[in-house]
Amino acid sequence: MQERQARFGLGAQLRITLRRDFERLLRQGVRRNVSGYTFYVGQRQEGPARLGILISRRHSPKAVRRNAIKRSVREAFRLEQERLGAFDLLVRPPYGATPGREMIASLRQLLAKIGT
Repeated sequence: MQERQARFGLGAQLRITLRRDFERLLRQGVRRNVSGYTFYVGQRQEGPARLGILISRRHSPKAVRRNAIKRSVREAFRLEQERLGAFDLLVRPPYGATPGREMIASLRQLLAKIGT
């Protein structure tokens, strides 16, 4: 059976989904704080960059807003993934972040800096 390819979004190969990968990055990854965002970066031998998002109720008590923030982070990553190297990236947005075009634009700039 053939796997369906999504037109947009991030496929499973571009996401960090396993708990052990999250924990490894939190313990061993390089931590960078830039413009309120916290990035945990871990090198990989090969393959595309992968994304994980750390967001809690402290960011917003409403799930709708947390999901909008996650969508904005994923979109910024999707637009910049071609320029990124082979590494794993966890992103923790700042508390009180407002999802939308401005967030995507600023996060794209930050991802470009981290990718270099």
